[in-house]
Amino acid sequence: MTYPDNVTRTWPHIGTTIHERLGIEITEAAPERVVGTMPVEGNRQPFGLLHGGASCVLAESLGSIGAGLHAHPERYAVGVDINATHHRAVRDGVVTGVATAVHLGRTVACYEVVVSDEEGRRVCTARLTCQLIPATG
Repeated sequence: MTYPDNVTRTWPHIGTTIHERLGIEITEAAPERVVGTMPVEGNRQPFGLLHGGASCVLAESLGSIGAGLHAHPERYAVGVDINATHHRAVRDGVVTGVATAVHLGRTVACYEVVVSDEEGRRVCTARLTCQLIPATG
């Protein structure tokens, strides 16, 4: 599991999360844009397709990392709303998610996340809103 240095410095325990179980790898991370990949293998529903919930985990993970980088160190990010539209099925390979900031405020951050297959076809579009909570001692 690999993460950019700014992510591991901010969250030293990130490798022991759901990312590890789903095989999510973060390849780029900044408040404005976060990119990550996830294998389809191991993340399928019973009919052999990529599970929609796995796409949502990828989307929430990417957006939350961006929001956390934006908020850190004065605040931390908690997801308060996610919605997703699943456009097409994926049976194998790797999907890539790109979270792009829509709004980076003082108390709220919002991201659009596009999940695509290896052919660059859109698999899922999600929107994540995070509340930015003041950090306390």
